[in-house]
Amino acid sequence: MTENDNAKVSVIIPTYKRPVSYLSRAVRSITEQTYDNVEIIVVDDSPASYEHRDEIKQYMASICSEQIIYLQNEKNLGGSLARNRGIEKANGGFITFLDDDDEYKPQKIENQVKFMQEGDYDLTFSDMIMYGTNGAVVDYRDYKDIPAFDNESLLYFHLTRKITGTPTFMFKAEKLKEIGGFDDAKSGQEYFLMLKAIESGLKIGYLPRCDVKVYKHADGGITQSKDRIAAEQKNFEFKKKYYPRLNKKQIQYIAFRHWAAMVVAYKRNHMYMHLIGAGIKAFVASPVVFFKEGLLYAKKIIKYNRRK
Repeated sequence: MTENDNAKVSVIIPTYKRPVSYLSRAVRSITEQTYDNVEIIVVDDSPASYEHRDEIKQYMASICSEQIIYLQNEKNLGGSLARNRGIEKANGGFITFLDDDDEYKPQKIENQVKFMQEGDYDLTFSDMIMYGTNGAVVDYRDYKDIPAFDNESLLYFHLTRKITGTPTFMFKAEKLKEIGGFDDAKSGQEYFLMLKAIESGLKIGYLPRCDVKVYKHADGGITQSKDRIAAEQKNFEFKKKYYPRLNKKQIQYIAFRHWAAMVVAYKRNHMYMHLIGAGIKAFVASPVVFFKEGLLYAKKIIKYNRRK
């Protein structure tokens, strides 16, 4: 690999049952980056029966080049394995990700590559903003309250609050491949990847800026299905194995976050009685945190909607 290859960034986009309009917006946000040494790898994980699969194939055929690669899976592999296929094909010294319905701001890659190189990081992550179907801001994810960036501090923070947002991750390609890429999980793929990176001792840095725009849709994706409920419960049980390393307050916070996530999952599936029960359990887990987090979330959403 040449020095120029080391500076190349491979952006992996898994696509699953999305219309061309979404995918083309995602791709365009990469081709319009201020950083030009970029390779785009689109991994089509839609089933053969998907009605718009040929449209996706035709669109990709119209733009494919040495720097835009299209891979069509013979069968649906799931998000983890689809991304891993892209990782295997990547030629860049850095690897980052974008979902098929989201987009980068124009300087995302330039800003993050510079940060990666200046700090000689193995992995960096940043902020991201999330929009609902009506265009309103529904969340803004930042990590300004991480107390320290040694791996032990990051582990505690990740277990209690979680450091996620796959489109904000950028890895040194060799390090991502060393840790084995994504685990095959139905949900929480990015959570487990970050956990593995922390526990593998990677040098991890936080870039406190927002260059990623995420859109929440009512269609598609595991987060909208009942599989999310089972996955959240499974992930909660998984975290319990770390309880001996945590204090009482951290354990209570993990329980609160779990039941708060279940409130959202039940709401999306119109399971309102379960929603009420999960809300009560979130309150019981930590009444102080329940009100504190609710107030902070409301203030944050109001703040970023006013910026629009």
